[in-house]
Amino acid sequence: MDFETGMENLTSVCDGDCDCSPDPTLLADFKRAIHALGGKWKLEILFALMNGAVRFGVLRRSIGGITQHMLTTQLRELEQDGLVTRTVFAEKPLRVEYELTDAAYGLLPAFKEMLSWSRLYGDARLAASRQA
Repeated sequence: MDFETGMENLTSVCDGDCDCSPDPTLLADFKRAIHALGGKWKLEILFALMNGAVRFGVLRRSIGGITQHMLTTQLRELEQDGLVTRTVFAEKPLRVEYELTDAAYGLLPAFKEMLSWSRLYGDARLAASRQA
């Protein structure tokens, strides 16, 4: 997908006489993505599920600091947005697993880019905060 934001060369697309507001359709698509991924824990949950299906308890332990209530809430939202599936196994004790949908696996390139960005700029941010 090609679209021009003006950020490609860190320059403005317009010369000052135009309306620099973003394309409303493009903005709506971006807002939909932000809504689906927004929240303190959603990206961590998705990242934790990148290697396959995980039981609720294992998922909770893998994400330090998240409460059971918050994990449940975030998983429900991710499920509603079509990013996570919930499978209940009729066993004793009851077993529930969560896994990513194909749509969520489509985020893998974005996750790789975020990791690259973090490795490139994360240390600089940490060093700057230590100097302050």
